[in-house]
Amino acid sequence: MSATDHRDGLYWCSWALVDPGPGPGADAGAASPGAVIEVRDGRIASVRTGEPAPPPGAERLDGLVVPGFANAHSHAFHRALRGRTGEHGGSFWTWRELMYRAAERLAPDTYRELAAGVYAEMALAGVTCVGEFHYLHHAPGGKRYDDPNAMGAALVAAAADAGIRITLLDTLYLAGGLDAGGGHRPLEGAQLRFGDGDADAWAERVAAFRPGGGHARVGTAAHSVRAVPAGQLARFAALHGPDGLDRASPHVHLSEQPAENAACRAHYGRTPTAHLHEAGLFADLHPVAVHATHLEPADAALLRDARAGVCLCPTTERDLADGLPPLADLDPARVSLSLGSDGHSTIDLLEEARGAEMHERLRTGRRGTASAPRLLDALHEGGHADALGWEDAGRIAPGKRADLVVLDLDSVRTAGFDPRSAADTAVFAATAAEVRHTMADGRWIVRDRVHLDRPDAAARLHTAITELLA
Repeated sequence: MSATDHRDGLYWCSWALVDPGPGPGADAGAASPGAVIEVRDGRIASVRTGEPAPPPGAERLDGLVVPGFANAHSHAFHRALRGRTGEHGGSFWTWRELMYRAAERLAPDTYRELAAGVYAEMALAGVTCVGEFHYLHHAPGGKRYDDPNAMGAALVAAAADAGIRITLLDTLYLAGGLDAGGGHRPLEGAQLRFGDGDADAWAERVAAFRPGGGHARVGTAAHSVRAVPAGQLARFAALHGPDGLDRASPHVHLSEQPAENAACRAHYGRTPTAHLHEAGLFADLHPVAVHATHLEPADAALLRDARAGVCLCPTTERDLADGLPPLADLDPARVSLSLGSDGHSTIDLLEEARGAEMHERLRTGRRGTASAPRLLDALHEGGHADALGWEDAGRIAPGKRADLVVLDLDSVRTAGFDPRSAADTAVFAATAAEVRHTMADGRWIVRDRVHLDRPDAAARLHTAITELLA
């Protein structure tokens, strides 16, 4: 048995966030000293705190131990574009054309190697579960592979290679865009790889995919109001439920750009959020709206009433000059918040958490819309359970999956740590550079900032990207 196969252990943590969820009171976000965590068969068997020294047989974990992070929105192949687009101007739409060029070149084997490198980078940043928003389904020109789910299987295998869990958000993508006057354009070029013809053919393919290994589950997504015509969006909603695709919380890109809002209003006479409501996505499905950047007050009310989720991706939203989403309008009691690194201009989930609050400060001129405990909850239960369907993950508590991240408290960034405000240190001081160790499902996948199964992760990722773009 290799080091990464071991799923049992006893650990003594100098400090741990054993209950990182949001909550009022002076103790919200405080770290517990001397936490002893027993792990059996990949799950947390027991937790006790206040132990002044490690008990016999326990491994000492110095630093701040927190639950593993959920990266709720990823496009793995976008990582190839980091440092290559947008630095000399352009917009979301010019960036998208460069993204399509990369999409044209991938095959199942090259996609697996690229994604494994991206997921290893995530593990090094404390991520233990990823939501992969997957629409690169077919071969160039739109021809199906012999296995119609070959590209999805490559992503599931890549997650196993990196030691993390995956929710494969298989995405319905049927149109090449939405024009204010002309309606939906047909798929063309690289987009032909994304389409299944209609929602029923898409659902048949999704239903046939049954990934093994215990680390993967299949979820669903509709790409956007731009990419799914109204009738097919309604069919997408109708296909969910006990008699169809029994998948909770479908995801959808929502109001990422003003042009999307304008085109939807011109063609359908309503905002994208109202359009989703009209199509039936808010009828007991509790969708996860990704970005939700350009919401009107009535849109935010619809999301609140539907008890939808919202996934913010601050580093991508600022990289693509998308705008500042109205976080203050999303009632934490009614809208579950999650976070993602999306296009991977940066993979640092603590930066995503920090960015969500910092963006809102810029938008409103006020501080403190989202507390550090709420932002951490977006990386923990809000991401794992609410957004990605892993209801047994996201907390350091008995019965939960043993996902642990050890943050360094000896760095210059975390110097001055106050255990009474440990969540604030994690969100507003620490970065991915503070991640010393990462455990997923009881296995150490990162020790002392080295990925155990891919110690040459950087070199392999470099090779995958340069060969793809050569």
